[in-house]
Amino acid sequence: MLNIVMFGAPGSGKGTQSDMLIETYQLFHISTGDVLRDNIKRGTELGKTAKDYIDKGQLIPDELMTGILASVVDENADKARNGVIFDGFPRTIAQAEALDKMLAERGTAISAVIGLDVPEEVLVARLLNRGKEQGRSDDNLETINDRLKVYHNSTAPLKQYYEEQGVLHMIKGTDTPADVFNRIKAELDPLV
Repeated sequence: MLNIVMFGAPGSGKGTQSDMLIETYQLFHISTGDVLRDNIKRGTELGKTAKDYIDKGQLIPDELMTGILASVVDENADKARNGVIFDGFPRTIAQAEALDKMLAERGTAISAVIGLDVPEEVLVARLLNRGKEQGRSDDNLETINDRLKVYHNSTAPLKQYYEEQGVLHMIKGTDTPADVFNRIKAELDPLV
């Protein structure tokens, strides 16, 4: 089983690389945003609780988010038999610890954390370009700078956490998507 966390700043290429990893290794993709929207839409107890937090403009507590992810893993055990890519989670050390605990309760663990290393000026240029091409209103300079600040303050400390666990694989993310993917594959193939 290959459980992967994609790690990197907004615009680093996590989505592109995740798609290629899912196809190559037949992994189950869990996006926290998609999972939340689905639970809210279906009116599950977890979804109702999450909606209460969202409606109040509050962050969803780590314990609740981990509970939601656990239910998705359990409901899709057959689809996830080769492993899971976690997209958008964890974003903090507390979330990483909760994810580790949830996986351990299911007899598995994080196999690899793929960190995409891209200089900030490249990230900003990529996001601005994406905003123009896709018409995404959240890809403007002010929002990009805010997102990068949140990333550096909250998410970047995960690098040390996963480094200490020996599962972090930092990959240069500035070449073509195919070149970046080949570097990732070279790190993952020995784990399969």
